[in-house]
Amino acid sequence: MKLKKGDQIIVISGSDKGSKGKISRVFPSAGKILVEGVNVKKRHQRPTRSGQKGTTVEKEMPFDASNAMLLDPSLGVPTRVGKKLVGGKMLRYAKKSGSVIDK
Repeated sequence: MKLKKGDQIIVISGSDKGSKGKISRVFPSAGKILVEGVNVKKRHQRPTRSGQKGTTVEKEMPFDASNAMLLDPSLGVPTRVGKKLVGGKMLRYAKKSGSVIDK
């Protein structure tokens, strides 16, 4: 998976198309990501104690990583991610500008 925790992304398809956010969690085996403030759904929560009322909680849900693209750190536009060997270290870079993402 080319996206990592902490990356700034933009959603390119789905109901939240055009939304920007930061990846808070990655699920590589499922190919999904969790982004702050994106794909927020309402979930009903049961009362935890007797006498308490149930509530509705807004929760961020994971969505497929193919529906998101990395934002180029220098240009601020969506870009694909490539990998190249620099000084014996494999680094990710933005294909649009060529700037290195990982330091």
